[in-house]
Amino acid sequence: MFGDDQSFNALFGPDVQSKAAKHWTPLEAAKYASEFLTPEKNVHVLDIGSGVGKFCLVGAHHRPDAMFYGIEQREQLVKEAINCNKKLKQNNACFIHGNFTQIDFRQFDNFYFYNSFYENLEGTDKIDDTLEYSLSLYNYYNRYLYNQLEQKAKGTRIATFHSLEGEIPATYHTVKTYLGGLLKCWIKV
Repeated sequence: MFGDDQSFNALFGPDVQSKAAKHWTPLEAAKYASEFLTPEKNVHVLDIGSGVGKFCLVGAHHRPDAMFYGIEQREQLVKEAINCNKKLKQNNACFIHGNFTQIDFRQFDNFYFYNSFYENLEGTDKIDDTLEYSLSLYNYYNRYLYNQLEQKAKGTRIATFHSLEGEIPATYHTVKTYLGGLLKCWIKV
């Protein structure tokens, strides 16, 4: 099931599968990002806006000595992630229902971000209509993440996929790119 996206996505129901191409991290990106974000054992990685948990599930498979956490506002997607993790029987992936602004960033070493805020921009594809969307939320979330990342120690890593990069402080430098530059790996200097 970790061989290709179609096989992995089959772990989920049809509604989740239908959104995979636009909203869930491709296996290849998840593998590269999880390797970059876990340069040593016992690293705690937070996926901000984890959806159905695909990044965390793939990362947990490839990096069993690290801990992957996903935070997601949509309770149904968190349930999907938890159910999939039960099928995979991994003990190093954990999913949290909530807004990332309510979580303590000090608990985590490194971060993954697949442009979770983009849905707030007008004219973009939404996962569903269960959340409030607005430009002001987009700006608020970007500022909040920027400030949290700015407070992290030197050496903190973040991997971004399809990011507009407004949430990345200037103290982070791109050190690797993959998939034609869609996946960027950053380190705070």
